[in-house]
Amino acid sequence: MASNPPRLKIEITSNERLKNLKCHFEAKFGESPLFYARAPGRVNLIGEHIDYCGYSVLPMAIEQSILTAVSVNNSGMIQMANTNPQYQDFKVPCSEEIVIDRKNPKWYYYFLCGVKGIQEKFGISRLAGMSCVVDGTVPPSSGLSSSSALVCCSGLLTMEANQKSLSKVALAEICAKSECYIGTESGGMDQSISFLAEEGTAKLIEFQPLKATDVKLPDGAVFVISNCCVEMNKAASSHYNIRVVECRIATKMLAQARGLDPSGLLKLCQVQAALKASLEDMLVLVDEVLHPEPYGREEICKVLGITSEKLCAELLSANTQHVTHFKLHQRAKHVYGEAARVMRFKSVCDGGSDESIKLLGELMNQSHASCRDLYECSCPELDQLVDICLKSGAVGSRLTGAGWGGCAVSMVPSGKAESFLQAVRDAYYTPDPHRAAMEKQSLFVTKPGGGAALLLEE
Repeated sequence: MASNPPRLKIEITSNERLKNLKCHFEAKFGESPLFYARAPGRVNLIGEHIDYCGYSVLPMAIEQSILTAVSVNNSGMIQMANTNPQYQDFKVPCSEEIVIDRKNPKWYYYFLCGVKGIQEKFGISRLAGMSCVVDGTVPPSSGLSSSSALVCCSGLLTMEANQKSLSKVALAEICAKSECYIGTESGGMDQSISFLAEEGTAKLIEFQPLKATDVKLPDGAVFVISNCCVEMNKAASSHYNIRVVECRIATKMLAQARGLDPSGLLKLCQVQAALKASLEDMLVLVDEVLHPEPYGREEICKVLGITSEKLCAELLSANTQHVTHFKLHQRAKHVYGEAARVMRFKSVCDGGSDESIKLLGELMNQSHASCRDLYECSCPELDQLVDICLKSGAVGSRLTGAGWGGCAVSMVPSGKAESFLQAVRDAYYTPDPHRAAMEKQSLFVTKPGGGAALLLEE
C-alpha cells in the first residue's frame, strides 16, 4: 500500500493516443516530451456523498483518463496547453505564488491545484520550469471525476519534474486537499481511487487512515456507464458544498442532542464513533432528533448556542453564505443509510452467492432512490435515464458522482449487454439530436482499470 506510483516503459509508436499527444507537444513546443503522466477517471459503484462524512466508498477506475506530456526546462515558466482547442493555453511564472481563481474554475486552475499541492508539501520556493500538453478522454462535468483526475495527474507530474518522491497514499491525500483551492470540499474518494486503483478489481476505500481493499465484482455481470448529457461543475455551483455544510450542521445537532461536545465534531461518522453506535442506531437517532422540515439559521443557532456570525464563519463555506434553510434530517438519513449499503455491497461481493447480482442490483436501486429523494442530488434527466436502464435489462441502476447531471452506472447481466446498449440508445439518445451527437462517448461498458502512473518512452 505504501508503494509509489508505477514508472512504466512504453512503446509510443504502438499507442495511437500517445503518438498523437507527442506530435501535438512537438508542434507546440519544438521539443520532445521528457515523460508522460496518466491519471484515470472513476465510476463510483455505490457510496454517494459519504466520503466527506468519513464513510467508506466503493469505486473503480475507468479506462478514460487524463494524459499529460511533460518537458522540464529552465524557462522559469509553467506552460499549459490542451489538445482540445476549446481549452485555452495558460502560463505562470515559477517564482511567483500560484493564485487559483475559485470564482472562475477554468481547466488550468484544476491543473494548478495539483502543482500548488506538491509545492506546499515540499516547501519548494522555485518550481522547475515545465511545458505540458494535456489530453483528456474523461467526459467533463459528467460525474466521472475528470477534474480530480486532472488534479492527480498534475500533482504526479509536478512531483516527478521536481525530483521528489511520494507514495500513492500520500499523493492521494495531497491531491484531495489541494482540490479545495478551487473551492470543492472534496471527501477524497476521487483522488484515492485515481492513485490506488488496480486493474481487474473495484476497491473499498476507507478514510482515516486512507486504505484500499480489493473487492471482486461478480462474474456474469458488466457495468455500463451512460451520460444523461446534463453537465454539472462542482466548483462552479454551490449544490455540492451546500450538502457538505448540511452534513456538518447535522453532525453538530446530533452530537448536541446526545450530550457530546459538538465543537470538535465535523463529520457524521465522528458522532457514530463517539456514541459507539451501529449505523442502524444512527438512523433511529436521526428520526428521533432531527425534524424533516428544513431548519432556518435562527433555529440552528439557538439549538447549538452559537451566534449567526459563528455559523457563517465556522460552519458555512465561501459559496454557501447565501443559504437560509437546511434539510438536516434528509441529508443525515441518506448518509447513514448509504454507508450501510456500501458495507452490504462489499459483503455480498465477498460472499459470492448465486443471488449476488440480484442483491447488488437492489442495493444500487435503493442508493439511487436515496440520492433522488433524501439527498436531492439527481435531476429529471438522470431519473429518466435510470428508469430507461432498468426497463432495458439492468438489474440495478443509479446516478454516480456528485449528481445534478452527469452519469448513471448500471449493472447488466453479461448476456444482455448488447441488447441493453441498443435499447438505451434507442430510448434515450437517438430521439434527441444533442444526446445523439454525444452518444459515442456517453454510453459504454467499463471494467476496473489501473491507477495513476508515470510513462517513460522506451
